[in-house]
Amino acid sequence: MSSATFQLWRGSGADGKYTTYTTDYQEGMVVLDVIHKIQAEQAPNLAVRWNCKAGKCGSCSAEINGKPRLMCMTRMNEIPVESPVTIEPMRAFPWIRDLVTDVSWNYRVKKQIKKFKPRPPDNPDGTWSMSQEDVDRVQEFRKCIECFLCQDVCHVLREHNLHEEFVGPRFFVYVAALEMHPLDTENRLEELVTAKGIGYCNITKCCTKVCPENITITDNAIIPLKERVVDEYYDPLKRLFRMFRSK
Repeated sequence: MSSATFQLWRGSGADGKYTTYTTDYQEGMVVLDVIHKIQAEQAPNLAVRWNCKAGKCGSCSAEINGKPRLMCMTRMNEIPVESPVTIEPMRAFPWIRDLVTDVSWNYRVKKQIKKFKPRPPDNPDGTWSMSQEDVDRVQEFRKCIECFLCQDVCHVLREHNLHEEFVGPRFFVYVAALEMHPLDTENRLEELVTAKGIGYCNITKCCTKVCPENITITDNAIIPLKERVVDEYYDPLKRLFRMFRSK
């Protein structure tokens, strides 16, 4: 049995502050276990969001010592306990109370993205023919559990609060899964430039580093989307063609 001191963010919005708790923990426990222990023994009104406790629902996202992580997947032996461990809600979204944030903005953004639009079937029986390589390319993106840690760590949202101009890495992954699907025929490139703000991303790869599903967000989703945008809107020959076509 070991002991550690935690500084938990308590309160609502600007009225919040750190509150210190000291508790024992056993080998193998994760941070969420400790939060539940504090909640049961010292702070019964502590607000914390969680669900599966298996790293698959994304509910228990928080910032542990300033780093966005899933509390249920962060073992106590992975973090230093010589000094107080700070646990606070995600900073990129409005705080509701204690460790709970309002992430509803993300769901509103998702509704704005053009849905999957398949091409007509290739075969008389109503089926399509696809290469396995094309199918495999988008499978990685489907692992996303929408924990929104990538959104939280993104400086465009976290530091500059450009939520009205930038959808964030989670939804670039979502768009990439649609745009790269071998059957999809919808065009979302213009929206990526105008409404989704892909130009704000300077590919620091901070989103990739915090992804609990190890999705290669920057290299496999954002950069290919940027390349498609450049090919479509900044290629000099295509720009010349559009200029004459518009006349």
